[in-house]
Amino acid sequence: MSTTQGMLREDALMGKNILITGGGTGLGKAMTRYFLQLGAQCIITSRKDDVIQQTAAELSKETNGKCIAIACDVRDYDQVEQVINFGIKQLGSIDILVNNAAGNFISPTERLSHRAFESVLGIVLQGTINCTLALGKIWIANKDKDKTVLNIVTTYASTGSGYVVPSACAKSGVLAMTRSLAVEWGRKGIRLNAIAPGPFHTTGAFDRLFPSNLSDTLNPVNRIPLGRTGNLQELANLAAYLVSDYSAYINGDVITIDGGEWLKGAGEFNGLDAVSEEQWDTVEKLTRGAKST
Repeated sequence: MSTTQGMLREDALMGKNILITGGGTGLGKAMTRYFLQLGAQCIITSRKDDVIQQTAAELSKETNGKCIAIACDVRDYDQVEQVINFGIKQLGSIDILVNNAAGNFISPTERLSHRAFESVLGIVLQGTINCTLALGKIWIANKDKDKTVLNIVTTYASTGSGYVVPSACAKSGVLAMTRSLAVEWGRKGIRLNAIAPGPFHTTGAFDRLFPSNLSDTLNPVNRIPLGRTGNLQELANLAAYLVSDYSAYINGDVITIDGGEWLKGAGEFNGLDAVSEEQWDTVEKLTRGAKST
């Protein structure tokens, strides 16, 4: 066995239809790939239609599974309802919701505009509320059972963290909603759980965000007792387990997968105290340059 291998039997999600927000790249793409390998049918959504269409075609070919894509801004409740209705029409039902869409700004808070705050809160918190509420209403009205919501939060949803304050506010709200609805909706046959990931390997992420003279200092591996970042398959394994029937007695929990990072130093981005004002100016220029490409 290795960290790059799947852990569930190949038919573990057979007959399940799964909606994944933010499913075109990164964690969302990795989870979708594994769900398809386990027999599920998937709908992926994000604002970037070209990206999710390409991902859906790629994963369908790779897994011989059914993956369809539809663009949606999860901040818009009407668009969310359209996606859900589309998914039900295409697949017959939606059994599982994975709220993975996210946004973030790594910055001193006083440098952020109110619109930057609104953007992160809108995508992360309001978007998760919109998807959960819209689909939950359908499940409850139809008296459906054995339905599942999996929310992707962060390790600092519980602790807070400097320099990512909008994200910390939004993710803590998602975590509170997860635990609250797990109690309220559990008797209706709906489970809610969350995953709090630490750093997972994505090529060049920190190099794009920080000047080269800070890359070594801010390398997340330095904060992780296991001495490495996570492999995307490890996250996908955990997600697949939590949405499968194998975890039918787990409800209202948040599972941390970070190699022990938050225990070593709560507040994932607190170390950014080391960044000077001049270096923050460089970070902003790099961030703006990345957005324009």
